[in-house]
Amino acid sequence: MADQISLTINGEARRSAASTVAELVAELGFKPEKVAVERNGAIAPRSAHGETPIADGDVLEIVHFVGGGDHADTWTVAGHTFHSRLIVGTGKYKDFAQNAAAVEASGAEIVTVAVRRVNVSDPAAPMLTDYIDPKKITYLPNTAGCFTADEAIRTLRLAREAGGWELVKLEVLGEARTLYPDMRETLKATEILAKEGFKPMVYCTDDPIAAKQLEEAGAVAVMPLGAPIGSGLGIQNRVTIRLIVEGASVPVLVDAGVGTASDAAVAMELGCDGVLMNTAIAEAKDPLRMARAMKLAVEAGRDAYLAGRMGTRKYADPSSPLAGLI
Repeated sequence: MADQISLTINGEARRSAASTVAELVAELGFKPEKVAVERNGAIAPRSAHGETPIADGDVLEIVHFVGGGDHADTWTVAGHTFHSRLIVGTGKYKDFAQNAAAVEASGAEIVTVAVRRVNVSDPAAPMLTDYIDPKKITYLPNTAGCFTADEAIRTLRLAREAGGWELVKLEVLGEARTLYPDMRETLKATEILAKEGFKPMVYCTDDPIAAKQLEEAGAVAVMPLGAPIGSGLGIQNRVTIRLIVEGASVPVLVDAGVGTASDAAVAMELGCDGVLMNTAIAEAKDPLRMARAMKLAVEAGRDAYLAGRMGTRKYADPSSPLAGLI
């Protein structure tokens, strides 16, 4: 067409009917708030895309953000997007320095943090924030140790006041021996927190019905246990975890029970969006090496899930054809 001009866009020759950068971005099908444009070596400010002309022979670069590597396999919860699917806790380490080193080795972008009283007698005592920067790592305040909905709600209200956090982890325990969640109190707390503007990621039993009820009550993620907290027993019921994944429209993360890397891989192979762990890393003989192992296991399990495993068979099936044997 006579009214089209010749442009070079990201190294490729193209024809366009656009007369401004804004028209070109729209013509190419991109959202202007998600790209940056350089025209003939000069940045075209986003606010001026509509007034920035393009002419025959112009050379443009249009870029956006992607994750490292060949593809970006991210997950999103309550509007927050992350690359790492591993969440780690901040308890049981010998000191804050070891905790920070383990977080770095794991590649985690989220850490769970308990809400506890400050040391009034020693206000200069080291704090977790001195070692793990909440501006770089997302803090996920949790309600560890709470046995009623009221206790959990009070804790998270204080957490929001302390750091402004709305994305939180809710757990309401039934009793101290098993640390199983009290689902009646958990559901009650979820409903109240959601109405107050919190975005609760909720620890729950491995029950598909309970998980769906939490989602309907306002949970932004459901976190079924794989086994009792701190047990290291691994995923005890793969069937129900898989049913929760299939029925959920919010992220599903296994929370509790992971003991070693193969457990983390199993959780991811079941289709979970992520895995949360603390004791498995903190109580390993070499926490930093275990943190690295968990990072790789979560990545491997995710890749295996996306690849789609082979079907299982009752009998052998030879890899090489039997026809044509000598």
